[in-house]
Amino acid sequence: MRRRTLLAASLVAASTAIGAWAYGSGRPAVAPLAVPSVPPGPERCELRYSKARGTTVDFYTAVPAGHGDGSGLPVCLILHGGSKRPADFEALGLGRFLTDAVNRGAPPFVLAGATGDRLAWQPGERDDPQRMLHEEVPAWCAARGYDTGRLAAWGWSMGGYGAFLLAETFPRFVRAVAAFSPAVVPGDVVFRDVQRLTGTPIGLWCGRSDPLFANIRALRRELPSEPVAGTFGPGEHNFAYWSTVVPAAFAFVAAQLSSPLPSPA
Repeated sequence: MRRRTLLAASLVAASTAIGAWAYGSGRPAVAPLAVPSVPPGPERCELRYSKARGTTVDFYTAVPAGHGDGSGLPVCLILHGGSKRPADFEALGLGRFLTDAVNRGAPPFVLAGATGDRLAWQPGERDDPQRMLHEEVPAWCAARGYDTGRLAAWGWSMGGYGAFLLAETFPRFVRAVAAFSPAVVPGDVVFRDVQRLTGTPIGLWCGRSDPLFANIRALRRELPSEPVAGTFGPGEHNFAYWSTVVPAAFAFVAAQLSSPLPSPA
């Protein structure tokens, strides 16, 4: 319990730094998103009861346009940050980004996400979003006919932290991790267990003006191998930046979900 308390304190400190930087910058809180001008496929957001979390959560799915109900397609799990929830995903244009990726030649996949918490998807005594992702969300996806034998994880900010945590907690559960500006802190659980990511392809993106940039560069140095994809380019800790790198992340995810698994050593 003490470890969870210390982790929560470090994450709150990181979030506070982000908030202070945003308010002190004098920039507008809302910036335009780089959403593709293509029609989305079917998007659904409904309520589901999560036993793992002990509460009702939003459950969002998106299928690329032209691929019916998505039956047989692999799944990219979405782990949201602290300020967004699955009910916001349609407005963020995630379905449009998905269709655009497939239109550009990426092998098709579906998106699926459920509501986590505000502590970077860290499990607690009575609220375990990691178990929800590991057990319940795949079951909900399988009920819709998706191929849950091929999973990837993608998240931003606290969700980026959660995506790394998921891959470390359940090695080989996901085929790849794509993370935007993950809210990591040197010495936290993600850093401590980073070697558990061995063999998992990583995509890592962060803006150079992000207040967490130094932490994320430190994480990159600790990864067991170089990221397969990702950039450190001009950008801040917001969707104005993240929306510009979604196409690269989706291309990376699609490639990993469609590639054959390596043979056991």
